[in-house]
Amino acid sequence: MPRGCKPKPDDCGAPGTFLIASESAMSRSDVQARHAEAFRALHTRPGAFIIPNPWDAGTARLLAMAGFPALATTSAGFAFSKGLPDNAIGRDAMLQHIADIVAAGGLPVSADLENGFGDEPATVAETIRLAAEAGAVGGSIEDATGRADKPIYAHDAAVERIAAAVDAARALPFPFTLTARCENYLNGRRDLADTIARLVAYRDAGADVLYAPGLTDPDDIAAVTRAVSAPVNVVMGLQGGLLSLDALAALGVKRVSVGAALARAALGAFLRGATEMAHDGTFTFAADAIPGRELNRWFAAPDNSPVSFGR
Repeated sequence: MPRGCKPKPDDCGAPGTFLIASESAMSRSDVQARHAEAFRALHTRPGAFIIPNPWDAGTARLLAMAGFPALATTSAGFAFSKGLPDNAIGRDAMLQHIADIVAAGGLPVSADLENGFGDEPATVAETIRLAAEAGAVGGSIEDATGRADKPIYAHDAAVERIAAAVDAARALPFPFTLTARCENYLNGRRDLADTIARLVAYRDAGADVLYAPGLTDPDDIAAVTRAVSAPVNVVMGLQGGLLSLDALAALGVKRVSVGAALARAALGAFLRGATEMAHDGTFTFAADAIPGRELNRWFAAPDNSPVSFGR
């Protein structure tokens, strides 16, 4: 089982199956409520846990089989799989993708909801409600506008948007875990003081988890966790140094995601193979390919029971 992923049977079912066996006898709302409670519990246990990011149904199933207790979607990874850049997927398509990941993984899913797919707080609130209808038990809202001239929402407007998301989340019949993201570092604004001020304001507005993608310096990460005094998500594999789960836990981090890193790693292997064929006319890349018989066996399974990949 992955480091930091030790779901209790009463909360999560057997690792990698996550209530799969019993879900057929439960209503969809009951399953979602159980997933929501289990996901919330992951944020209150000692130490940190990894929440990996699949980009399609197949990778969601494999990550569930690997024993992770929850999944998070990646807007970038999904966009790449559609031959598009990040932030080019519309809300309807993203909601269907979320539903596909929920159905395939059988685990709690936190959705990458970008900036809520609109500027207005009412639009953000609607996106939270729709994500819940798609099966998500958590989701993130960014303070990035998507506009080059003003990449980050003004402080007060950003807080208002998070507050609207919180109101929508609290109105749901289960504990939806809302993550508020400060996008300063991803937009060239390496202002730690403003990043912390925003995260604290988002916490005060009711956000459950705080997240500033792009932070890689251990001292900066520690400063954020101390300041917010709430669960903090850190992304690894995006840029800069790579800290271990134990090292991040020691800095006060609660949750570690990888964004599109897994998707980019898969695409990296794909491009190395394509380049070898195009330039050299050779096929040595295939030596590292997973045998089709293994994939067929795993995907033929009726559920996502644990698999010891490569062991």
